[in-house]
Amino acid sequence: MSTAQRAMSSAWSRPRAAGAEGPRPRDAALAAVFAAVSVVEGALLRADLEWRAATVIVTIAILPVLLWRRTRPLASAVLLTGPTAAFALAHAVAGIEPNALVATFVFLTVPYALFRWGSGRDRFVGGAVIAAGLVCSSVLGSDPIADIAAGVAFMGGACLIGALRRERRESRARLLDSVRAREREALARDLHDTVAHHVSAIVIRAQVAGADPARVAESLGVIEREAQAALGEMRSLVRTLRAPADFAPTAGLPEIARLADPGPPTVTVSITAGEDLPVVVASTLFRIAQEGVTNARRHAREASTVDITVTVEATAASIVVHDDGAPVRSASGGGHGLQGMAERVALLGGDVSAGPDPAGGWTLRSSMPLGER
Repeated sequence: MSTAQRAMSSAWSRPRAAGAEGPRPRDAALAAVFAAVSVVEGALLRADLEWRAATVIVTIAILPVLLWRRTRPLASAVLLTGPTAAFALAHAVAGIEPNALVATFVFLTVPYALFRWGSGRDRFVGGAVIAAGLVCSSVLGSDPIADIAAGVAFMGGACLIGALRRERRESRARLLDSVRAREREALARDLHDTVAHHVSAIVIRAQVAGADPARVAESLGVIEREAQAALGEMRSLVRTLRAPADFAPTAGLPEIARLADPGPPTVTVSITAGEDLPVVVASTLFRIAQEGVTNARRHAREASTVDITVTVEATAASIVVHDDGAPVRSASGGGHGLQGMAERVALLGGDVSAGPDPAGGWTLRSSMPLGER
């Protein structure tokens, strides 16, 4: 099979886009609004129409295709094109110049939906149907070339916008999947490092117990503590591995402290830690601090200070990264670094928020429960 044939086969077998739903209340509202607009236009504004009543009736009769254009894009394209071409033919048979209401521009949402939501088969068949209907309607007019050019511009433009919109959404979805995959890889490394550390201690103590019977009791106590610590860390990390950027597996509070910098901007670090932290929580706090400082340096206008505050209590660990710059970022904080952090923190049972601070500047906050350790 040639490259072109493989490409065609792949395009034909492409599945429908995820997320197509309908009919939605706003679709019914859209159809109702344009039904009213068609009546007003036909009755009051279009004296040039030979068949005003028939044109309004046909337009209103086709409007229901808007309700199912996402879930049934091919059927919607056929139900739009068939009556439109037939009505144009009826005009031609009667010796009347084919014409339509301006309100019919709403039907451009059908070819848009065909290429936004349709499968490869829907696109091929629906595109052919629309093209045939366009040619049929255009050649019946007094200026076929101009009509075809206008039809290609509008219909083709709607199809192109729908295809580009779909590619953009799917590209973003693939990128977010990549972010989650990197998080899983990083957490797997955390799991390996944590368990390997505790198991190494267990092996050493077992060897000591075998070589020195007098120290068996002491060694068994150490082995028990290390095994419990390993199990606790493993439970925490395995919970996290059930879903999502790169960070050092051993990074923790000392690495956060080393983020302090005279600047500019000046980075200050305040850490209040009354409890020990699991490795995965400590490394996540470091990643959040690192991301907050990086974003402040890259995106905050005229930032002079970045303050990092870490608080570790018996049941939770929290971090706040605040800069005093004028934010140019969106309030959603939708960067891929923040997305990766949100995935990781959510799987630890915590939450992340980022956005402009009412008092000025930009603030990144996160809190994670520590649970049983």
